Amino acid sequence: MKPLLLVSLLGCWAAAVVAAPADTVKWCVTSEQESRKCLDLAAAAPSFSCVRKESTLDCIIAIKAGEADAITVDGGDIYTAGLNNYNLHPIIAEDYGPSSDTCYYAVAVAKKGTGFGFHDLRGKKTCHTGLGKSAGWNIPIGTLVSMGLIPWEGIEDKPVEEAVSEYFLKSCVPGALRPKLCELCKGDCSRSHREPYYDYGGAFQCLVEDKGEVAFVKHLTVPDSEKANYELLCKDNTRAPIDSYKTCNLAKVPAHAVVTRKDPQLAELIWNKLQSVQGFNLFSSQAYAPAKNLMFKDSATGLVRLPPTMDSFLYLGAEYMSIVRSLKKEQTPGTASKAIKWCAVGHAETTKCDEWTINSVGPDGSAVECQSAPSVEECLKKIMRKEADAMAVDGGQVYTAGKCGLVPAMVEQYDETQCGRPASSYYAVAVVKKGSDVTWENLKGKRSCHTGMGRTAGWNIPMGHIHKRQNDCDFTKFFSSGCAPGADPSSPFCAQCVGSRKTVGDEAKCKASAEEQYYGYAGAFRCLVEGNGDVAFIKHTIVGENSDGHGPAWANGVNSADYALICPGKGQVAIEEYLTCNLAKVPAHAVVTRPESRAEVIRVLQDQQAKFGNSGADGVFKMFQSAGGKNLLFKDSTKCLQEIPSGFNYEQFLGQEYMNAMSSLRQCSESTPELEKSCTFHSCQQKN
Repeated sequence: MKPLLLVSLLGCWAAAVVAAPADTVKWCVTSEQESRKCLDLAAAAPSFSCVRKESTLDCIIAIKAGEADAITVDGGDIYTAGLNNYNLHPIIAEDYGPSSDTCYYAVAVAKKGTGFGFHDLRGKKTCHTGLGKSAGWNIPIGTLVSMGLIPWEGIEDKPVEEAVSEYFLKSCVPGALRPKLCELCKGDCSRSHREPYYDYGGAFQCLVEDKGEVAFVKHLTVPDSEKANYELLCKDNTRAPIDSYKTCNLAKVPAHAVVTRKDPQLAELIWNKLQSVQGFNLFSSQAYAPAKNLMFKDSATGLVRLPPTMDSFLYLGAEYMSIVRSLKKEQTPGTASKAIKWCAVGHAETTKCDEWTINSVGPDGSAVECQSAPSVEECLKKIMRKEADAMAVDGGQVYTAGKCGLVPAMVEQYDETQCGRPASSYYAVAVVKKGSDVTWENLKGKRSCHTGMGRTAGWNIPMGHIHKRQNDCDFTKFFSSGCAPGADPSSPFCAQCVGSRKTVGDEAKCKASAEEQYYGYAGAFRCLVEGNGDVAFIKHTIVGENSDGHGPAWANGVNSADYALICPGKGQVAIEEYLTCNLAKVPAHAVVTRPESRAEVIRVLQDQQAKFGNSGADGVFKMFQSAGGKNLLFKDSTKCLQEIPSGFNYEQFLGQEYMNAMSSLRQCSESTPELEKSCTFHSCQQKN
């Protein structure tokens, strides 16, 4: 059948709507040249049809409505497509070959010998790929603002476009509305190929023709034949050759990606149809010169399928997200609450969090508001998306959060005498019933009790040891069964879990939340106490906290003397000998947040713990006590929260020993959380 064609009539687009077969991919295009390429593709591969719209945003709207199915967009538009009102997600990334993989470098290019550096751009003429695009706007303007070179106090002060137009002499920023930002443009200054200086090739042409003095583009934009005549501007105010982009760039950013509706069957269809294209080069726009980068970037060498759980926020990464948000005027509504949004997992934590909110009310309203999610992973996603701000997590989850671009801000301290000193740590230990004859050497075939999948003392450290010993990722071959909350419900690692014990067909069974009675440190120990396991992997203080008259009702009658530690190379030793018999010394639990929220989260938490911490006023609410469960929001053994030094990333916080254990365990893809897989799909989601 004939492909769908939209024709231009008296300067306006009028749609000639033709129903496409169900197995046809309706590709959205935004220019005459792109439409020509798409029609040629449809002629070569009839499973494609073309939908013409005036702009990328119109395409995003059309895809949401089902009028179109797909379009390839850059990071700034991936951000827009992922917003709630459109709810699209990236399914396929462009691959740019060995030079950058599924990422590219945003660079500032100037003619050789022009003498100025990146810090000297005030009063210069500038060429941009388009308003809101990654390399041409978000990264360079975000960088200039964050370095304090473009003075801008935020949207309350003035729109960022106004601050930019005051900083540069004149510019071409396709899509901009301010006259000065369109003054250098050759066409209509639209964010489309009707503007000759639009996109990478256009911005570079603007520099070539001496309209501008600097072009903000991607690292592969300057043709090989021209490289000798141009230089890169580095953030340290030096210059470098065009091919030195790995050390002289403004940022490494995610590749352009194909976005579509959240429909697994549609994603499968689009991927299969693109893979089956023959006799047509998706990555060449030569036949439609002078236009470039039509439908896909000309520099792409292939396409890479993204994990099914990927969304815009995970794809872009927290660092890029914070840059985009800092420049988006709609992100700072005038009546925004000043409270930090804490993320709680499950019902019991949410109840405690709501109580915290009520108690935190001051003259300016609540200092803390609550968000809830069914799991730590979902909470981390909320923090990345700015739907929540912070939560306290275990070291294994600090690792995943760090891989997703979040940062540790404060750490729990369990020794009151150390509250003003460097950050705390604890020991991961393996506990057995005394006299059971269980040792580290004969653990194989036994039943195991874990705090949770991906948790430090309960999974990462012991399984890291076992992986090194067995060199086998299938831990079900090692332990006969166990309880590791968060495991697949059909796994032997859920067989010994008990859930909430409230209902038949209990949905809480093996869930990584307080509803599962064997979740967390105390839960893993309880699993051992109640005979559902032969070994419990916990932290060194847990037996003492839940025995000899201490702890909740289930711990009544538990005697610490009935339990022992095991570790490699030793038989059973007393619980108190954790300094010489442990699996690792590991970092304490930490509060994680987005990089740009770190200071505010620390400020609020310091104020809150002064009021509700162990040394705070005697009130009904205590941050570090859990009435409706155990270790809710924070560990009950916490004495205070300590600030982690500014600039400390998750690797420095976790330490080399822990990072080594994690890199060994991450050879097992089953032990890598889905969230982490999405966050580490490409290197540019990580900080340079």
